[in-house]
Amino acid sequence: MEIGALLDGMSDLMRRSIGPTVKFDFHVQPDLPPARVDPNQLELALLNLAINARDAMPTGGTLTIEARSQRVEGGGKLPPGDYVSLIVRDTGSGMTPETLARAIEPFFSTKGLGQGTGLGLSMVHGLAAQLGGMLEITSKLDKGTEAAIWLPVSSEKPESETGADVPVTVARDAATIMLVDDEDLVRVGTADMLADLGYEVVQASSGAEALRMLRSGVDVDLLVTDFLMPGMNGVALIEHALALTEGLKVLLVTGYSTIAEGPGANYPRLAKPFRQAELSSRVADLLRPQRTGEVLAFGKSKRPERRL
Repeated sequence: MEIGALLDGMSDLMRRSIGPTVKFDFHVQPDLPPARVDPNQLELALLNLAINARDAMPTGGTLTIEARSQRVEGGGKLPPGDYVSLIVRDTGSGMTPETLARAIEPFFSTKGLGQGTGLGLSMVHGLAAQLGGMLEITSKLDKGTEAAIWLPVSSEKPESETGADVPVTVARDAATIMLVDDEDLVRVGTADMLADLGYEVVQASSGAEALRMLRSGVDVDLLVTDFLMPGMNGVALIEHALALTEGLKVLLVTGYSTIAEGPGANYPRLAKPFRQAELSSRVADLLRPQRTGEVLAFGKSKRPERRL
């Protein structure tokens, strides 16, 4: 896939989401060679790295994202060959050697209770390794952290993105969707997708916040919630929300197919990562029974199709 095009499409989302106290620098090498990687998964990986970088700079700093081609001659961690490296660098608090050694372990996190699941770096590491590359992290305490995703260059001509011709659907009638996700950048990106489709969106960063909003009288047609959240997972939130709001439509979003077994299997699901077309189709299907009229195909979007 064309890495440069994907990064260009993400830049506006990054700038809006990291907040005004963090400066954002963005550098993509001209004529960057293609790499074989699923664009949905790579976008989610970069969002996770950006979230970690932002959280390491609570009082401000600089987040830099670079993309460049590099040649590996051998004798190192990667086989010899040509690679694209995607680098996310911050000027934040950095990590101790002990923390750095455990950084890619699943569920390991230095964040406080309710501030993250610790799965982000593990997911990014797994993606890079699966593709024949690697995730390389360097960090110095009080100096910042650099995370680099190395991906092998593909000699094949980039194919058109799978599903690019799938129409994005919007509901003819207005509807309000409550979106719940503890990862700010992912939530903001998904909310942007839903707003593009014509929905009103209210956001919550936790199950507890979502329930407070529902109890206060916030009226919604559909609850869309991530599954893996600290404190209260998505299944528990759905169960409480259904007890509060009879007939509420729900959608459980998860990137882990084996986690939401048991009660979670009874609810509609959307797998991460997803495209805007997939999200729009799922939402339209859930809202259709209680709305009149057809769901129209979205001919021309005011923005290119987004994916998470």
